[in-house]
Amino acid sequence: MANQDQFRQSIEEGYTFENPSFVLGGAMLGEETLTNSLVRIPLGTLNRHGLIAGATGTGKTKTLQIIAEQLSREGVPSLLMDIKGDLSGIAVASGGHPKIDERHEAIGIPFTAGASPVELLSLSDEPGARLRATVVEFGPVLFSKMLDLNDTQSGIVAVAFKYAEENALPLLDLKDFRKILQWITGEGKEEIEADYGRISTASTGAIMRRIVELETQGAEQFFGETSFDVNDLTRIDELGRGIVSILRLTDVQDKPKLFSTFMLQMLAEVYATFPEEGDLDRPKLVIFIDEAHLVFEEATDALLDQLEAIIKLIRSKGVGLFFVTQNPADIPSDILGQLGLKVQHALRAFTAKDRKAIKLASENYPLTDFYDVDQTLTELGTGEAFVTALDRKGRPTPLVRTMLRAPESRMDVLSESEINDIVKRSPLVKKYNKDVDRESAYEMLEEKMAAAAKAEHKEEMEKQKAKAKKSTSRRRAEKSTFEQIMNNTTTRQIGRTIAREFTRGLLGVLGIKK
Repeated sequence: MANQDQFRQSIEEGYTFENPSFVLGGAMLGEETLTNSLVRIPLGTLNRHGLIAGATGTGKTKTLQIIAEQLSREGVPSLLMDIKGDLSGIAVASGGHPKIDERHEAIGIPFTAGASPVELLSLSDEPGARLRATVVEFGPVLFSKMLDLNDTQSGIVAVAFKYAEENALPLLDLKDFRKILQWITGEGKEEIEADYGRISTASTGAIMRRIVELETQGAEQFFGETSFDVNDLTRIDELGRGIVSILRLTDVQDKPKLFSTFMLQMLAEVYATFPEEGDLDRPKLVIFIDEAHLVFEEATDALLDQLEAIIKLIRSKGVGLFFVTQNPADIPSDILGQLGLKVQHALRAFTAKDRKAIKLASENYPLTDFYDVDQTLTELGTGEAFVTALDRKGRPTPLVRTMLRAPESRMDVLSESEINDIVKRSPLVKKYNKDVDRESAYEMLEEKMAAAAKAEHKEEMEKQKAKAKKSTSRRRAEKSTFEQIMNNTTTRQIGRTIAREFTRGLLGVLGIKK
């Protein structure tokens, strides 16, 4: 009993906050949920980022849904990466269930069904507002890192961007960049080498192959106009609720390069655009990255360095990042160390490797006298998790086994008609789903290349014409000389003498006397 009283006191002290917070669930000691011993999450430290981890089927996606809808109620917008397609139900209120009522009674809070305002976004042909970015918005450094280029190749990319800027050649999509590479190694080679030095065709060929690889994963749909304004992710509805933007990525699992490229550009754009905010009572935006291993598996070392830097700095902009994955080991250790809120669902120990992973996972959490963390990690039920957050002073809260509250919204996908209704009402679809293909570097360089080809053809024709004229003049000169010789009086006299002597000789041979 004393142990339970001590536990309740530690939860009361560790999870009571003066500033705004929301209830994530109820504390558990052993298998028992202690009613009214609530686990609260402070809004003010959610810009310190977070992790939601656990084996398949343990409830990670529902935890993401719970946090997003509670943030929305508190006026905090969020962006959700919906890779499995099962997050859209947040737009519709839950139908309720006796087991949900039973769970909430054990926690000590009433269950209230509710929907969140939702905006659907898309990188491809999925329904929703299209997300696009121009090549020039990436800049030469990020664009080179995305393609994993060496120093020489990165230098060529920098020259291409500089040349485009100085000659007012908009780099909007990938065909613009491919065209400028063709130009600086072709018709514009002399001009480029005069200003920037020699450009290696082997290096430009390597860059071109990297671009083609990106295009095979659908990147041509992402690069272009109209460019998405990240401020549209921070909208609040008329009731003061934060809008939940859901990026539908059900067709992107086989395109990891595109996914990691998009993520890095999005974070870089948010960091560059949002003003410095310092510590706020609540974040301006929280971004949830589901199946986070897709970002890290395909990311180059350069991209990982860039991502780590952004994660460290972006919290000062009032933005929190949450990584959702199966095992904490999926997240690079330098990034894992930056994550404040951790929600760890069950891990399964089927092999020696699994047991080792569980041991390592347990070392990511604060020490506790109330749990055998290694053992309990394998015993957590669906909808249960170990939780630790940061208090206002940045200190970890006590590690607590938590019975998570149920989502207030539907725990299932939307129907096609429900999705279409959301899309029809969307102001962002009207804003971004327009095909824009204004004149850019591709068209401008095509004209220059065509003009250069035309000038070259004209010059060649002039040369051929001059050569033919010269040849004709020579033949005419030769004929005139012959005619002059034949018409000369001396020449004619010599000709007559030769003819006369030839005739005499011929008659003499025939025995005829003249």
